[in-house]
Amino acid sequence: MNLPNKLTLLRVCMIPFFVVFARMEPFWAQAVAVGIYALACVTDALDGHIARSRNLITNFGKFMDPIADKLLVMSAMIVLAAQGRMPDWVCILMLGREFLVSGFRLVAVENGVVIAAGPLGKVKTVFQMLSTIALLLLVPQSDAALLGEGGVIFARVLMYIALALTVVSGADYILRNRECIKDM
Repeated sequence: MNLPNKLTLLRVCMIPFFVVFARMEPFWAQAVAVGIYALACVTDALDGHIARSRNLITNFGKFMDPIADKLLVMSAMIVLAAQGRMPDWVCILMLGREFLVSGFRLVAVENGVVIAAGPLGKVKTVFQMLSTIALLLLVPQSDAALLGEGGVIFARVLMYIALALTVVSGADYILRNRECIKDM
């Protein structure tokens, strides 16, 4: 197993630790959760960079990297929605898009096609990750917000940008690869 694939698996292994700390109320636990989450996000950028620069792109990486990203972001969104820091309907729309694209990928694989993530999907993932960090740090569970109402507004704006990119990139993904499901 090459280094990029090991980094992808490391990202998956970090998720339970992130969730444990993100579910705790004290700010120090939220800071630890954000640290773990940010490190996991860095492994996402790092594994892709290493794979491309060293020509270590594998079908396992094409398949597993987006799943690891989805697991990381989905776990964060579920925790945030459960805590009331993200509207549940936003979480449902984002999760729905991820399931739709993942299902689409499975159909493509059955037809012998492995579809790598596109540029719009990568931008979507970055905004989902940034908005999750902002929501964790700036939208309080119980006490006063770290940066006051301005921080909460900033986090929510990032969240809605991520939501818009999620919907648009999902539609783009399906349209660009519709030949994979033309016989459905």
